[in-house]
Amino acid sequence: MAKAILDSSAVLAVLNNEAGSQIVTAMLEDALISAVNHAEVISKLVERGATLEQARAMLRIMDIGVVEFDRLTAERVGELRAGTKRLGLSLGDRACIALAEQKKTPALTGDRRWVGADCEAEIRLIR
Repeated sequence: MAKAILDSSAVLAVLNNEAGSQIVTAMLEDALISAVNHAEVISKLVERGATLEQARAMLRIMDIGVVEFDRLTAERVGELRAGTKRLGLSLGDRACIALAEQKKTPALTGDRRWVGADCEAEIRLIR
């Protein structure tokens, strides 16, 4: 069973050696990430100059299980919009929250806006 569902901000904290990275690193062995958040991390790395292969290599080292984005999760992400719109949570944010709800596992994020989200997931801030 997973110990944590990682938001892209949590993964990027490790890759960039940012505050909170030690919290995420301690959970990596039993962490999962939504395919949507995985795409966000790849996008950010490529945006910063990495090739796709370099980005893949960085994430391969972290060895995070990637969970496919299916229809039921997509529907929950849409439903979460009503309870998170006022906070400005993105589709990726809601994908992480939906996966955390589904797995009954805490979501780790560096984004403080999540704290007020109307959801069933446990939100843990890394900084």
